[in-house]
Amino acid sequence: MRGILDVVGIGIGPFNLGLAALLDGKEEVEAVFLERKGSFDWHPGMLIDGTTLQVPFLADLVSMVDVTNRHSFLNYLQEHGRLYHYYFLEKFHIPRKEYNHYCRWVAERLPSCRFSMEVEGVIPVDLPDGEKGYKVSAWDHGSGQEKHFMTRHVVMGIGSVPSIPDPCKEMLNDRIFHSSEYVFSKCRLKGKRSVTVIGSGQSAAEVFLDAVRIQEEEGFSLNWFTRSDGFFPMEYSKLGLEHFSPDFTNFFYHLPQERKDELLKGQGLLYKGISAGTIADIYDLLYERSIGGVRPPIHLQAMTEITGIGQAGSRYVLEGFHHVKKEAFSMESDVIILGTGYKQAEPSFLSAMDQGIWRDSHGRFGITEDYRLRSASGEATDIFVQNGELHTHGVGAPDLGLGAHRNAIIINQIVGREVYPIRQKNVFQSFGIGDPSGQEDGSQKTINSFERKDQKWTII
Repeated sequence: MRGILDVVGIGIGPFNLGLAALLDGKEEVEAVFLERKGSFDWHPGMLIDGTTLQVPFLADLVSMVDVTNRHSFLNYLQEHGRLYHYYFLEKFHIPRKEYNHYCRWVAERLPSCRFSMEVEGVIPVDLPDGEKGYKVSAWDHGSGQEKHFMTRHVVMGIGSVPSIPDPCKEMLNDRIFHSSEYVFSKCRLKGKRSVTVIGSGQSAAEVFLDAVRIQEEEGFSLNWFTRSDGFFPMEYSKLGLEHFSPDFTNFFYHLPQERKDELLKGQGLLYKGISAGTIADIYDLLYERSIGGVRPPIHLQAMTEITGIGQAGSRYVLEGFHHVKKEAFSMESDVIILGTGYKQAEPSFLSAMDQGIWRDSHGRFGITEDYRLRSASGEATDIFVQNGELHTHGVGAPDLGLGAHRNAIIINQIVGREVYPIRQKNVFQSFGIGDPSGQEDGSQKTINSFERKDQKWTII
């Protein structure tokens, strides 16, 4: 390894793992990716039997920019002798367990991925060659030693953490837990009288569906509450899906921030709803359970917010409020599962740099169009952000289908040339007035050269 790295990736989730896969074999870039966990494991607490990705298999780590890459999902199938199995399966969406196994397979093939390495700090430094860069400090849990890496660029796979409602924050335990722990805590449902699920996104629906499947045998009553207006499906029409495209990201980025925030408020069902398939599976089970006039002890209620949780002996008391009828109520439950989604994690390793990072009036990072953090002066730094730019780049930020595209942009900036071509026209509709790319035929835009400007590689 040379003394100075070209890039250090912090966190190895799907997005930084995809970056590592796309950099594999690129001898001009020396990269290291650091992860505090001992191995790759993607939302292990939600690997429920029968669940699938919400995006097609082409949204793997590499295919959307390089279908010939050896780290593609199709090559994974071939290497594991499963091509015909998948061919006869005839499904576009792969099992979530298999996606996790696929990512683990890729991570194990990449020497740049190092696990049990917990990054503790990132500080700007002058590199020995006279350039500006960063010193990344990490604790190696394997050796019990601190390691230091000097690098020109940093890529943060920020990730997210469970979002816990205020009434529940002080009460989390083995019977009040977030859906991200469901697989590990599912045993807590056995022998209970009442189980309650809170939330209306995909995770809450998957937990509820799994609980319905065991509810009859276990004998508990089951409740599902959401403050949303209904148990609505995620937008999955073909033209609706075009919002998860580079074209919409480009349109969204150039809007004023107040317009972005306003637009995001009305786009929840693009990424927060329930898949139509999951809703159908739930309904089919409820229908079957009600044959012969049977009324199973299952209760679904929307437009209802859980405002507080208390305790009565060994049971919990939920305080609820129906925001349409303006009525309050209370009920008891033995187990409470919080399908309340996730929120953006704030990386502690940037604490030493906090005063030098630009934030908006809501405390959110300033991020350039090519995914760099802005410094306090507004200039672009050489720290890139993965999945921390919902407020600047729109609903596609956490979407697996745009991960490879974002990584292609990041790689092109790190290398200083077009390693991966960026297609300017990818959808049939225009989001602004006319076509902003000026290329209605969808042709590739060739980057002829790069010019260094305000620490940012700009296409000219």
